[in-house]
Amino acid sequence: MVKLKNLLEDIKEILLMGPGPSCVSPEVYKALSRKTLGHLDPYFIKIMDEIQVLLQKIMNTNNKLTLPISGTGSAGMETCFVNLVEPGDSLLVLINGVFGVRMVDVATRLGGQVDSMEFEWGTPINVDKVKEKLEEKSYKIVAGVHAETSTGVSNPIDKLSEILKGTDSLFLVDTVTSLGGIEVKVDEWGIDAVYSGTQKCLSCPPGLSPVSFSDKAFSVITNRKKKVPNWYLDMSLIAQYWQSDRKRVYHHTAPINMLYGLYQALRLIFEEGIENVFKRHKENHLKLKDGLEGLGLNMYVEEPYRLPMLNAVSIPEGVDDLKVRQTLLNKFSIEIGGGLGPLAGKIWRIGLMGYTARSENVDRFLEAIESTINLK
Repeated sequence: MVKLKNLLEDIKEILLMGPGPSCVSPEVYKALSRKTLGHLDPYFIKIMDEIQVLLQKIMNTNNKLTLPISGTGSAGMETCFVNLVEPGDSLLVLINGVFGVRMVDVATRLGGQVDSMEFEWGTPINVDKVKEKLEEKSYKIVAGVHAETSTGVSNPIDKLSEILKGTDSLFLVDTVTSLGGIEVKVDEWGIDAVYSGTQKCLSCPPGLSPVSFSDKAFSVITNRKKKVPNWYLDMSLIAQYWQSDRKRVYHHTAPINMLYGLYQALRLIFEEGIENVFKRHKENHLKLKDGLEGLGLNMYVEEPYRLPMLNAVSIPEGVDDLKVRQTLLNKFSIEIGGGLGPLAGKIWRIGLMGYTARSENVDRFLEAIESTINLK
């Protein structure tokens, strides 16, 4: 018998302060280790039902078709587009970061006729310019990102929803980084398709993507000219497994223990109180900002548009981006993110998401970054 080294034994505890994943609470780890049930077990179905109720609550929606997709946030994005887009459909995608760019890529692969409006990275979507565009042309789908993870910008989804009211356009929104950290109001904002991820402010490991579809969006899905081209993400099939008002029909084997983790993570949010969760994110963001400014470091995004859970910080002239991040990881066991695209080498992305958003973590980071910059 050959004895193999168990690499899991050497995993260090890292303070996850990058753009995701976030730290996971002990209660969620415990939930993940519960005994596995079958995906049609009556007791597991009770847990499924409760997950749907909790997701509806955190998303502020009455959409029946609200459930976690088996896959990360990118699977959620693919789910929304692959179900709603048919070849030749017109889309308007609003871009001010990496994830708007990805929307264009996905929609184009599906044969969508995509127009895009790009705004300077680090600034929000300009609602007035979007309004002018929509006066020129109508679209089947208008898509944008609520919390742009690549830049730390909060986009005015509520204001965009106002200019879409009364139109036939479907409103598709990415809430991967925002859900659980700032308010998301799916019904009030008239969002027809929305997706998120478990690994950010929900503080569950990566692997599930909560999605929600309005009745209007589901009608589009059920009245498609052709079948959804992706069988695994076909909501007309997945709905038969998740909808409680009918007999459950097997689609694929659900990731049982991951769903336990999501269930526990959502429970923790509502036990703390959702308003208290938002407040905790905001207070720790302000503490981080004050501490960074005390070290001579500046926030990249203007104050009204900053995300509390994803802090973009300008890298000072002469400071080696990669060396600082490597030192934080190797010496202090703290992970932060670098910039992407045109912001590579220009910003650090410091996450305060979910269980990571605690005062002691901000203190630990500020002490480490001060020491690291002095060591450069």
